[in-house]
Amino acid sequence: MTFEFEDDQPRWTQVADIMRARIADGTYPPGGRVPSVLQLQEEFGISTSTGQKVHRALRSEGLIRTQSGMGSYVKRPES
Repeated sequence: MTFEFEDDQPRWTQVADIMRARIADGTYPPGGRVPSVLQLQEEFGISTSTGQKVHRALRSEGLIRTQSGMGSYVKRPES
């Protein structure tokens, strides 16, 4: 199955929107792992740089954290 992208916005923003929705609906729960850049490439048919932009955007929004060599995880809400 190939993901169908809209032509009117960059692919990385479309994938980031999907990831935000999955975080919001609990598909990726707090503390849970999110797909790696490689896994995003495989699922959406995007390039490495596009996957990196997705991760960078989610990190800058405070939705995920990345541990070097360990992966990226949904940030837990701060109490």
